[in-house]
Amino acid sequence: MTISNRYDFVLLFDVKDGNPNGDPDAGNLPRLDAETGRGLVTDVSLKRKVRNFVAMKHGYAPHFDIYVKERAVLGRAHVQAFKELNISLGEDMTVPIPSEVVEHLGELTLPEGLEVVTEEDGSASLMVSGVLDKKEVQQWMKENELPKPVKAFLNKTLKDAKTRKPTREESDQGRGKMCEMFFDIRTFGAVLSLKSAPNCGQVRGPVQLTFARSVDPIVASEHSITRMAVATEAEAEKQQGDNRTMGRKFTVPYGLYMAHGFVSSFLAKQTQFSDADLNLLWEALSSMFEHDRSAARGEMTTRGLYVFKHDSELGNAPAHKLFDLIQIKRANGSDGPPRSFNDYSVISPDEGPVDGFAGVTLIKKVS
Repeated sequence: MTISNRYDFVLLFDVKDGNPNGDPDAGNLPRLDAETGRGLVTDVSLKRKVRNFVAMKHGYAPHFDIYVKERAVLGRAHVQAFKELNISLGEDMTVPIPSEVVEHLGELTLPEGLEVVTEEDGSASLMVSGVLDKKEVQQWMKENELPKPVKAFLNKTLKDAKTRKPTREESDQGRGKMCEMFFDIRTFGAVLSLKSAPNCGQVRGPVQLTFARSVDPIVASEHSITRMAVATEAEAEKQQGDNRTMGRKFTVPYGLYMAHGFVSSFLAKQTQFSDADLNLLWEALSSMFEHDRSAARGEMTTRGLYVFKHDSELGNAPAHKLFDLIQIKRANGSDGPPRSFNDYSVISPDEGPVDGFAGVTLIKKVS
């Protein structure tokens, strides 16, 4: 059964002497709002931790597999979904490109399903997707003035290629199968329109998260670190046996972060997101940091998960007004920069029906 209620939730977590979400465009410094100095953690980072928790618990089992996982080739998942639906597709093929054609072909912007690749021996090949639309390629050839050798090569390639593009109905079936197979598609949605794989369109997920923002401004501490070893013989010779490697590490001494989340029952119907999936999401958000320890992230802990359950699918109150009920203030007697969760106090309504908001119930998953 898919969920039949709307949910809005507040997630609180903190970090101590760690980097919760480094920015690769800024030398991996902790992300922050340049105008306010408050720390940021992207929604993508939080979703990654949810995915990792689900994968750890279910081991990529059917129905709980993860689509966006480390070293995944996304197109393989599309092909597998169509195989399980017994929908036949074309066959991928690789064709060596004649020397007189290579230069011209490399300068062209090829249609979807065609790609020039360089082999290990330096030769060039044309990869042809099994879902290539031959009519689109033929139309593209008519619209472009191609040299005769290129045109002849492409015509022969199209003649030899065994391709088949799924119909719209088959693509819809594929999208449904992908939602059934993968927890993260069913939960967060995904763009399933790949150039080299069966097109399954786009899925809007019922669960959406905002960036997490720290309650107070953060200051990134920079630390010099030393490794008592080097990677190559050349480095060892240069250092005459000292064999030390210097590096730098950035941490946040302490930061308490808040993120907001939304669960739509209407979008849940489209992906078949169920009550069991929702309970797994709550479990992941509550425990994801317990299984994500590393030297880079220091100590990270979920400090609060406040779920507002609406009696209806449309909702019984605006989300922003419910979020305002969760207030974070400095604890009595706490002064100076915050350095622990005890430096704050979290003020929230009691569990159960929320006063002043008929049809809304507060559930404290973590408090």
